[in-house]
Amino acid sequence: MATHAAMPGRRGSRAHARTRHHTPLAWALPLVLGVAYGFYAAFIRRDGGPSTGGQVLLGLVSGVALAVLCFAVGRIQRSLPRELRAAVYGALTACAIGFLVSLTDTSVLRSTVLGLVVGAGVLCVSFYVFYTRET
Repeated sequence: MATHAAMPGRRGSRAHARTRHHTPLAWALPLVLGVAYGFYAAFIRRDGGPSTGGQVLLGLVSGVALAVLCFAVGRIQRSLPRELRAAVYGALTACAIGFLVSLTDTSVLRSTVLGLVVGAGVLCVSFYVFYTRET
């Protein structure tokens, strides 16, 4: 008879979901990756010459773009199945590496192949990690 009093209600779970905050790592990791990626992109584009505003802008935009994408992947990763989560990490890595290689003025084929090879490696490794760590 008193079972209904012990059952948790929906109101409590919704109120808890609205007050969820991000951990410091959820902000720090994309920020550090974005800064390092932006500096490296600007460094590659500099090619030994003096720094210009265009190179700084390229580094800033590419770093912000990677940081935003990493933060977005971190936000939705728990709702994805392990196969799709591994594919998202592989695709993000493939695009990031392919873009960096394309900044070195090599052929499009080389940057595509290198991005795909690195992305496939990240896909395999992240799928293995997700498959062995999930309960």
